Amino acid sequence: MPSLKGSIVLVTGANGGIGTEFVHDALARGASKVYATARTPRTWEDERIVPLTLDVTDPDSIQAAVEAAGDVTVLINNAGASVASSGILTHTIEEIRTNVETNFLGPLFLTRAFAPILSAREESVIINIHSALSWYAVAGIYSATKAALWSATNSLRLELAPAGVHVVGVHVGYVDTAMAAHTSEPKTDPADLVRTVLDAVEAGEYEVLADDTSLQLKAGLSAPIEAVYPQLTAKNA
Repeated sequence: MPSLKGSIVLVTGANGGIGTEFVHDALARGASKVYATARTPRTWEDERIVPLTLDVTDPDSIQAAVEAAGDVTVLINNAGASVASSGILTHTIEEIRTNVETNFLGPLFLTRAFAPILSAREESVIINIHSALSWYAVAGIYSATKAALWSATNSLRLELAPAGVHVVGVHVGYVDTAMAAHTSEPKTDPADLVRTVLDAVEAGEYEVLADDTSLQLKAGLSAPIEAVYPQLTAKNA
């Protein structure tokens, strides 16, 4: 089973609420080093944490990260972008491009860049943070990009399994971070989410359904489209 003990972890979006919890929990589980990446890295009060500049939308930045962190054994694709409005037709071109580049192309290209390094390790892990909204298309381009990442994760899992790379996909609804500050819906505590994810990793699981919302949406994927989106029935009534 994969273990965090002695691992060398790279976390994207490490300055945010979820990313910060990944940094701390990985160390608590015995990681020997954590690369805490962000576009503008912050200072950390632990010599085991290495701040590293990384913009997942910039190929040169990705290559620089690979060169600086060639000893990584656990890659956590956590960085993400969201949109203020839900309608995919009302998003600006910039919002669409930012979400596609940050939520889908960024983690895909970063994983491609680190794949040779991870494949050369006896035991390595990739964790991709999807969303419950990857299964529920009410968040416009955000849902679309998270759905694309879910599909890419399934492909990566199959392609990297022969090399011994364990690929984990994470689905969760609202998390109590700045990104979800606009809603009063129930939210998962970031520390609870990260604990659930890393417990699943160490148990050898491939997919994490971190809350009731994710469980319900996954269970409903086989339902008729009108059951998933009752507003379609209401429109045609």
